[in-house]
Amino acid sequence: MRRLSFLVAAAVGATTFAAHGQSIEPRTYSNAPVGMNFLIAGYAYTTRGLAFDPALPITDVDIHSSSAVLGYARVLDLWGRSGKIDVIVPYTELEGSADFAGQPITRTIHGMGDPAVRLSVNLYGAPALGLREFASYRQDTIVGVSLQVTPPLGQYDSSRVVNLSGHRWVFKPEAGVSKASGPWTLEGKAAATFFTDNTEFFGGVTRKQDPIYQVSGHAIYNMRSGIWWSVDATYFAGGRTTTGGILNNDLQQNWRLGATLAVPVDRQNSIKLYASTGVTARTGNEFDLLGIAWQYRWGGTP
Repeated sequence: MRRLSFLVAAAVGATTFAAHGQSIEPRTYSNAPVGMNFLIAGYAYTTRGLAFDPALPITDVDIHSSSAVLGYARVLDLWGRSGKIDVIVPYTELEGSADFAGQPITRTIHGMGDPAVRLSVNLYGAPALGLREFASYRQDTIVGVSLQVTPPLGQYDSSRVVNLSGHRWVFKPEAGVSKASGPWTLEGKAAATFFTDNTEFFGGVTRKQDPIYQVSGHAIYNMRSGIWWSVDATYFAGGRTTTGGILNNDLQQNWRLGATLAVPVDRQNSIKLYASTGVTARTGNEFDLLGIAWQYRWGGTP
């Protein structure tokens, strides 16, 4: 049982890192009517290349994870500029096998992961508008900023070491620019992810992690039917960890590519499909991701 716990602890760290440090999300800083609400339910599957803490002697890894995600977002009027607050809560099942110190082990766990709360505001090019005013709005250039906060509220028990939480706070400030030209929209974003220490890591030691710095770009094509698709890319670096005072050889220098397709079903419902894969990875983050999400929208200020 102790050896099985090693596998879980390492893989959970990978899942948490992937969720907060490598996201490729288009249209973060688009405009919408004030008072509009969005309910999102989704499913994502990852496989191949999950990262492990190098302090753990784990080899021959075959790990898969499935995550159900429930989210809510509301468009706000922030001092005359459009903004948005969103909350995401994941439920994850992780299973796989590996060799720990030369011995084969397997493990399956499931439970709540760490939720995330994000506040964003469009500083330029996206004023706060009601439904009637928004009908005549046409995007040109939007400049926005956001802050995502992830509290350590997911499954974590230091005595059992079977966890789906990073057991630390995560802060991700970001700035982005979105430029529309005809049916095309080009976006660029820069972000940094900061981590507090996990003082109850496996074995009673403290695990620290340096910030991760990320840039991403999106080319989005909007069709008259309301369908849109995008090609997405991101590069992130940093994130080296220290476990029990020992600096690990796990510096991140990784590229990922992805694609997104959104299809409206009716005025209130839409479906989004997305996928991404690791292109180059210095430290075992070339995992594949496939996902689907349903979105329902309602409300809006007249």
